[in-house]
Amino acid sequence: MPYEFKLTRRIEFAETDMAGIVHFANFFRMMEATEHAFFRSLGFTIHGHDEGGTTGWPRVSASCDFRGPLRFEDEVEIHLVVAEVRSRSIRYRFIFRKTADGTEVAHGAMVAVCATVDKAVGKLVPVPIPERIRAQIAAAPKELLTSESPLS
Repeated sequence: MPYEFKLTRRIEFAETDMAGIVHFANFFRMMEATEHAFFRSLGFTIHGHDEGGTTGWPRVSASCDFRGPLRFEDEVEIHLVVAEVRSRSIRYRFIFRKTADGTEVAHGAMVAVCATVDKAVGKLVPVPIPERIRAQIAAAPKELLTSESPLS
């Protein structure tokens, strides 16, 4: 069962600030895009419709720590690791590395909750992760998440 996924991409000019460095908000966008690509790699979508309604994955927590800059045209690998799968949520860790030399430039974390819209009240409500998704995703082995790991 997959517990990790890697996405490589090139930094676009529009993602940089006046200093030529990737603006911090774009790291969150890259984490989200990597999560979406992970779901697609498993044959799912992050925003699904079925007879029961619409299911999505709102974020309830997100953080990112920065260790070095990314600049226009740098190529970066974003490594997603599933840290925990609970009944209604998934906790991810991310590590960003320049592909040119493997330098870690940032690491992040995000928690997404499986939810649907309660049509009676018009609000998002958490729901159990569908079994077809749960059966495809596992938490990473503990040794990958230890204090010696750059993912901890």
